[in-house]
Amino acid sequence: MTALGKLFRTTTFKLTLVYLTVFALFAAFLLGYFALNTRRLITEQITDTVNAEITGLSEQYRLGGVRRLVAVVDARARRPGSSLYLVTTFAGESLAGNVTSLPPGTLDNAGWTETAYRRLDESDSAEHPEHRALARVFQLPGGFRLLVGRDLDERERLYNIVISAGRWSIAIVIVLGLVGGLFVTRRVLRRVDAMTETTRTIMQGDLGGRLPVAGTGDELDRLAENLNLMLERIEALMHGLKEVSDNIAHDLKTPLTRLRNRAEQALRSAKKESEYRAALENTIEESDGLIRTFNALLMIARAESGQARENMSEFDAAEIAHDIGELYEPLAEEKGIALKVEAETPAPLNGNRELISQALANLVDNSIKYAEPRNGTVNGGPAEIVVRALSEGDRILLTVADSGPGIPEADRSRVIERFVRLEQSRSKPGSGLGLSLASAVARLHGGELTLADNNPGLKSIIALPRGGPVQIGG
Repeated sequence: MTALGKLFRTTTFKLTLVYLTVFALFAAFLLGYFALNTRRLITEQITDTVNAEITGLSEQYRLGGVRRLVAVVDARARRPGSSLYLVTTFAGESLAGNVTSLPPGTLDNAGWTETAYRRLDESDSAEHPEHRALARVFQLPGGFRLLVGRDLDERERLYNIVISAGRWSIAIVIVLGLVGGLFVTRRVLRRVDAMTETTRTIMQGDLGGRLPVAGTGDELDRLAENLNLMLERIEALMHGLKEVSDNIAHDLKTPLTRLRNRAEQALRSAKKESEYRAALENTIEESDGLIRTFNALLMIARAESGQARENMSEFDAAEIAHDIGELYEPLAEEKGIALKVEAETPAPLNGNRELISQALANLVDNSIKYAEPRNGTVNGGPAEIVVRALSEGDRILLTVADSGPGIPEADRSRVIERFVRLEQSRSKPGSGLGLSLASAVARLHGGELTLADNNPGLKSIIALPRGGPVQIGG
């Protein structure tokens, strides 16, 4: 396809043609209306002038008879101008005036007529063609006839000037419109081609490409900005998917290898039933750990994809805090940790109760795991975990605060990523997905997970938008 053909096929050029056609039709209608009204106005002025003259000449005939009328008409006929005068007898013989030739029968009917004529000072030749005039024939007492009119050349000339100007104006508008349409279309097409080229680069695998933004703030810029945001999100998701794949391959390789080695070791060396049982129990334990890891990954995927929005409901986050406290209190006591729950006032939420409960449980489980006391204390004080559900303005804060070692500020944004485990936590059981799940659940509900210093220890805060009122114990 040629470049010009490509321009003609664009939506911008087609819209330009539509607007140009509508504008040209409107301009033609407006100019035609103006020309016709100008012609009508001139005709009305002629009729008013002729009527006034006939009234005056009729009065002259009444006062002085035909002699006086002939003298007045003869005097007026000698004046230069476009006025026409003629006085005839009943038989049509000319008595005075500046008209020498009229079509037959013109004087027979009184009233207005548009007729051809020749002036008295013009010869009947091709050099002086007939003129057109708007005239009125008036019958005087005694059988005399009076014709008064006005030449129409001036009216037709003005009408033709308006029509000619209109034609040229419309032609100029069409030409300028087409040139302007081509110019605008080329600019738009150039930007669209640039976007198309970028999308081809992206489709070839370069997710770092971005659509160009001209900075004008027009609809193409807004489209490019939104598409760029979408591309950034896609790039982040693809980068996350690659990291997840790498992390799964790296973090699950060890337990799977260990699982295989234990099974192989049992087949080679086990001789008693108890040894086989122990090997199977270890295999089941390793399998349960793998299943928990995959379940956590599935829950994170559900949260990030938005599928869990189907199970949204109204509930009280304070009840969740008390339920999680009761669930983990025996484990905390077993490890010598005091687990407290502070959630006395209603904390209404609208969300997925199961996911929010799991997110809060992950935070409590992490605190119990890493705030385990040694010699009865942690950081020189008693081991304690406080679970809170607070209402703060238009937000509900689910907080888990412990007195453990905490997380350095530089690592707080990194530990939320999947499979990330700090060096001091490598010796603890886990997959590095607990905080990732809590963060994904918070984002699903329009909130966020924040890690802060508890002085000493770590404070994990899930901030969620406040829901409607809930009925406690209903």
